[in-house]
Amino acid sequence: MKGSYTKPVLFTCSILVLLIVTQENRVAAVESCDPMELSPCYVTIETGSKPSDLCCTRVKQQKHCVCQYMKNPTFKSFLNKPNAKKIATDCHSPYGPYPKC
Repeated sequence: MKGSYTKPVLFTCSILVLLIVTQENRVAAVESCDPMELSPCYVTIETGSKPSDLCCTRVKQQKHCVCQYMKNPTFKSFLNKPNAKKIATDCHSPYGPYPKC
């Protein structure tokens, strides 16, 4: 009898481990912060032109990274430009220009 329970238990444990690993990979992929992802916004930040749809999409995807970017002096000076703050308004960001860090 003992052997008859082993296979279903091992199978169930294997499935649970697979689901956990898959979920962790998803979270890691979603939470990655890469300032180069905001490159479609460069022209807007420099010129004040209307942001492209791609720029707005990237801003929304990277919004969780703003506090991290603000800790870097190079990125902070870039993000503190008036046109950079204007992008959040133009892209209808619900968080205003920047979240509280």
